[in-house]
Amino acid sequence: MRLDKYLKVSRLIKRRTVANDACDAGRVSINGRPAKASAEVKVGDVIEIGFGNRQVKVEVTAIKETTKKDEAEDMFRYL
Repeated sequence: MRLDKYLKVSRLIKRRTVANDACDAGRVSINGRPAKASAEVKVGDVIEIGFGNRQVKVEVTAIKETTKKDEAEDMFRYL
């Protein structure tokens, strides 16, 4: 799955366009490497997102095309 879509479906970032902008600005990395919005996300990848002065680090535990709001947190775990 594309990184920008994963961030939106998992609700780590609210909109896909915002996720796309964050990737373009270099604020998102996969396994320690800066990632583009088109990068493929696999189970086990570690994603880091910079939100202003805060860093969020999560591990991908599942990939789903769509999910309900209360099931979205099952797609990742905070590190």
